[in-house]
Amino acid sequence: MTKKAPSRKAILFAALLVPVAGFLVVPWASAQAEKAGQTLSGNYLAGRFAQSRSDYSRAADFLGAALKKAPAVPELLRRTFILMAIEGRIKEAVALAPELLKTNPQEPIANLLLMVDDLKRGRFKAVDKRIQGMPATGLNLIVGPVLRAWSLVGRKKSDDALKLLVGGKKGAATEALNQMHAALINELLGNTGAAEKHYLELSKNQSGLSLRIVQLLGALYERTGKTDKAKALYDRYLKEQPGTQLLDVALARLKKGKGAPLRVFSVTDGAAEALFGIASSLRQENARETALVLSRLALHLKPGFPVMQILLADILESDNRLEAALAMYSAISKKSAFSWSARLRVGSLLNRLKRTDEAVKELETMAKDRPSEAGPLINLGDILRGHDRFGDAVKAYDQAFERIGQLEKRHWSLLYARGIALERSEQWPRAEADFLRALEFKPDQPYVLNYLGYSWIEKGLHVDRAQEMILKAVKQRPNDGFILDSLGWGHYRLGNYGPAVEYLERAVELRAQDPILNDHLGDAYWRVGRYREARFQWKRALSFKPKDELISTIRQKLESGLGEDTETAKNKKNDG
Repeated sequence: MTKKAPSRKAILFAALLVPVAGFLVVPWASAQAEKAGQTLSGNYLAGRFAQSRSDYSRAADFLGAALKKAPAVPELLRRTFILMAIEGRIKEAVALAPELLKTNPQEPIANLLLMVDDLKRGRFKAVDKRIQGMPATGLNLIVGPVLRAWSLVGRKKSDDALKLLVGGKKGAATEALNQMHAALINELLGNTGAAEKHYLELSKNQSGLSLRIVQLLGALYERTGKTDKAKALYDRYLKEQPGTQLLDVALARLKKGKGAPLRVFSVTDGAAEALFGIASSLRQENARETALVLSRLALHLKPGFPVMQILLADILESDNRLEAALAMYSAISKKSAFSWSARLRVGSLLNRLKRTDEAVKELETMAKDRPSEAGPLINLGDILRGHDRFGDAVKAYDQAFERIGQLEKRHWSLLYARGIALERSEQWPRAEADFLRALEFKPDQPYVLNYLGYSWIEKGLHVDRAQEMILKAVKQRPNDGFILDSLGWGHYRLGNYGPAVEYLERAVELRAQDPILNDHLGDAYWRVGRYREARFQWKRALSFKPKDELISTIRQKLESGLGEDTETAKNKKNDG
């Protein structure tokens, strides 16, 4: 049989894969000059460039348009398919999956997507058949048994499902997942004793309590009238995770004596839970792309799934896809236990997106919604401090402290944050008190030691003690440019100009574009007679856009040096 010659479009696509000079300049120019869909090469290059910038939405659009012009190119097909899945464009991905499987029948993501779509549509036999035709390796080894178990539940073969999960070979990668879903299936069947047993066995094998186990087992206890056990479980988790608000909804139920609502649970819910568990593990292992795909598939099965929405939003945020993360956090139901945490993240993201007024408004609203909750006020203080609104930040922190009441060791960071805002708003006595209190809780905390030590040196207070504190901080953070700068500046203020130069040079190596550090090094160079280098450092400091007060100081030094008479300074300027 004569082998079919490759099409002209396939040859063109193959040529595009070859690196060419100026490759990174071409794609975006093409994307801007031509509309999506106009040419194969323009769309492909624009799509690849968008993907390299983590702009997956536009990448999917451009590559999708390219694929329409070259549908028989396997590499383009697979790349477009993966992007559609990552973006949650499941309908488009489902349409591409069969074509991808023609070139590679065992492609794991394509098979998984079709299994999930079959589960959603109730085609349980098709799921079972597809899983059994896949090799038990890689992702299939982990996800296959659990999805097959839920497909068996859908076929009214729950006993077979449980045998699949708790019998046969056990492996570290799958045992915890299988145990969890054996519990969920038993709970679905009304076997609450068996479900409890599996949950407890699972919790024993964990180094710390998993939030998801606490939520599921706690709700089971509530529904079966074992409120004492539920309270003990929640208290244990709160002891391990002090300050968490993720159990607030459950604790409020217990306080009112309502009990958890009856679980409305389905096969698709169970499969979504399985995908969440695997995605969570992959996220911890930094397998981000696969975690994204599984997250989207879980939400395809169960759109209103807050714990999954939180995880997906976190992945998007870590990829700096802030608008997408904001939309995901904002979509979480206000009735969910995760709503409060999601709203806090919304405030943070609005600020990162330079929508600071909206962030402030959101956090102020949250502070009013829960008059005893300090979290929104702490976040508000942090945002205001980050925008140099130090007086307003102090007010927010003060209100947070009023709500907290009795301080604990974990509040050292809040004392440190308010201390900075107080110092920058020229309320030194209060700032000093906060730093010292923070050190009572964390005596060796390097950033508190550094900030207080540097402040004392700047004010000419307790200079010897300040140097000891900063030296202790340097020993813990030897590669922190700011802490090294503090140590060097302390030597400078003590007149030890040689050691000052040594430490300040190291600081500038680590933080080359910080104007204050460059300015400090310029001062030290001047004191040891290295006038040309001093002026160079001062000019560098100006190039890094320092604040106005520092600009005027540096310009004065460039004109007159450091305190000499005018004639001497001019001579040194000429020498430089």
